[in-house]
Amino acid sequence: MSAGEQEDPVNGWRTAVREFCERELRPHAVEWAEAGRVDRGLWRRAGADGLLCADVPTAYGGGGRGFAAEVAVVEEQARVGDTAWGFTAHEVVAQYVLAGGTEAQRRRWLPGLASGELVGAIAMSEPGAGSDLGALTTRAEPDGDEFVLWGTKAFVTNGGLADLVVAPVMVAGALSLLVVDTRAAEPGRSPVVKIGRRGQDTVDLCLDGLRVPAADLLGGEVGGAAALSMPLMSRERLLIAVAAVAAAEAVLAEAVAWSRRHEVFGRRLIRHQGTRFALAECAASTAAGRALVDDVVRRHVAGGVSPGDAAMVKFWTTERLFDVADRCLQLYGGLGYTAGHPVARAWADARVTRVYGGANEVMREIVAASLAGGAHR
Repeated sequence: MSAGEQEDPVNGWRTAVREFCERELRPHAVEWAEAGRVDRGLWRRAGADGLLCADVPTAYGGGGRGFAAEVAVVEEQARVGDTAWGFTAHEVVAQYVLAGGTEAQRRRWLPGLASGELVGAIAMSEPGAGSDLGALTTRAEPDGDEFVLWGTKAFVTNGGLADLVVAPVMVAGALSLLVVDTRAAEPGRSPVVKIGRRGQDTVDLCLDGLRVPAADLLGGEVGGAAALSMPLMSRERLLIAVAAVAAAEAVLAEAVAWSRRHEVFGRRLIRHQGTRFALAECAASTAAGRALVDDVVRRHVAGGVSPGDAAMVKFWTTERLFDVADRCLQLYGGLGYTAGHPVARAWADARVTRVYGGANEVMREIVAASLAGGAHR
């Protein structure tokens, strides 16, 4: 039982989330992979069922259920094998607005994010800068009561449908956060074709010449982006870890079921020692990941976790997910490598988890730096 299940903030919440994921996500994997994005109506249905902004106060249209409710959505999405719906990116946008926005900005944007009328995206990476915020070059030049943007953002999840894009930009030499309302200022959107997560809406955004009202500077002040971004990046990394463990559990469960019914050389696959050893190692990795994630989730709910903890749980669980997916694919033989097979899709989808949200090499550096400065907690 996960921490999200143990700390279910509303009776029946997880059951409702599970039913939504089974009904709205699982049947559409092929359709969304072909389209390169989910349909717009999914966001509104999720909003109507209360899945969006569960950790946003009810005063702003959210569910007010707390972080554990958000964890439940991430876990259930992963358990049905869906990687197309950019739920986590949307939720992080809401947290940026909640934590860093003015009262007027919260009341302007959060209700729409909670209802699904607005889709959110984070535009952090650039062609020459990924995990290194200090290397960002996109700039916003003041012009009266507007900013004029210059630059390109890369690999933006939800970017094709996004109405609100939170973008770190340089303003007068200070890293700041602008909220680009694409309903008023349409950026250039170029879809990114990926080897995995084919149904996930991912684009590059060209912001050159885009005019954004000065009132859409998050918090109303220049600077402060790094201070606001660090805890929210830790939150995102924790949610990536939550999804990684749930996905590994799902892949392992399917592989065990397959091994019990498939025969090789006259015996069920699971009766072969090689298979049993592989499954045992996958089970141990997955159980360890579950224990680590649940511990960090509990500590986050109790008061937050350090960047080192978030980096640790992110790199460890995503490495384990890819290993479990790879070992389980092997058990299916050639069938596991065929396009559209669930284990093949899980394997391809798992690879990028070691890259996005901060490359795992960078995560190791963060952990090492926290150790060098003292205890990592």
